[in-house]
Amino acid sequence: MRVHLCGVRGSTPAPGIEFIRYGGHTSCVAIAHDGAAAPSLVLDAGIGLQQVTKLLGDEPFRGTILLSHLHWDHSTGLPFFPRGDEKAAAVHLFLPEQADGRGAVEVLSGIMRPPYFPVGPTALRGDWHFDTIATGEHELEGFTILAREVPHKGGRTFGYRISDGHSTLTYIPDHCPTVLGPGEDGFGEYHEAALELASGADLMLHDAQLLPDEGPTMAVYGHAVADYGVELARRAGTAKVALFHHRSDRTDDALDELGRRFADSSPAVVVGAEGSVFEL
Repeated sequence: MRVHLCGVRGSTPAPGIEFIRYGGHTSCVAIAHDGAAAPSLVLDAGIGLQQVTKLLGDEPFRGTILLSHLHWDHSTGLPFFPRGDEKAAAVHLFLPEQADGRGAVEVLSGIMRPPYFPVGPTALRGDWHFDTIATGEHELEGFTILAREVPHKGGRTFGYRISDGHSTLTYIPDHCPTVLGPGEDGFGEYHEAALELASGADLMLHDAQLLPDEGPTMAVYGHAVADYGVELARRAGTAKVALFHHRSDRTDDALDELGRRFADSSPAVVVGAEGSVFEL
C-alpha cells in the first residue's frame, strides 16, 4: 500500500511563506496498491484534492473518494479536481450515512449549489456516483475498509481502517475524544471505536490540531491534542503515527518543534507534511 499525503491542514488552507515545508492544503490522502501506477482510493476532498491530479499524470481519475465528514476542509476540493472533472473520469463518492436519512447528493448540494457555488455535484463531468456509507466493514477498490463513528462537533464523522491484506492504515483526521470525558490524562477517553480502528495498524493519521495548553479552551471546537493520538497509538499497538490536520496558523517552525517533542516516542511519530509518501 502506498499512501500519499496531499493535504494536511485543518479548518482552512494556510497560504504563505511560513507554511511551505509542511504545506497549506486541507485534508486529502491518496492511496494506491503496491505496483499500481496511480491511486484508486482517496480519503477526503479538501483543497489537497488538487494535488491528486499530479499523481495521475495525463490519466483521468477512476476510483473512489471516501469522505470522513462534510466540513468544508474535507469537501470543498470536489469541484476543483481536474482529473475527476473530465469526461473519461469514473468516480464513486461515499459520505457517512446521515442521521436524518438524507442522500449523498442532497447533502453535497448544501455546499455545491447557487448562490454559494455555480453548479451542483451532479454537474461534474464524467461518470460520478454518490452514495452514503454505513458503519461496518466494506470492500472498495480492492481494499477492506472498516468504518466507525468517532466524536466530532457538527455532523456525523467517521474514522476509517484501510487494509490491503498485508498492511493497514488508520485514518482519524477529526476527533474530539473529550466529548466522552477527560480520560486518565485529560486528553479524552481512549474509547472503543478509536482503539478498534488503530489496533495493530502500520500507520495512523490522527487529528493533531491542538497542543496540550490549547486543549482546555479549544477542544470545544471538535479536535484532539496531538498527545492523544500518540498515546492512542501506544495503547493500540500502532507502529507509526503521522500527526495530521494541523491548525492553519501552525507555522513550519512550530511543527518542527512539535516533531522534536516526540522525537524519542514509541511508537514512532512523524509530523505529516504535504507530499510525504509512506510505503506500507
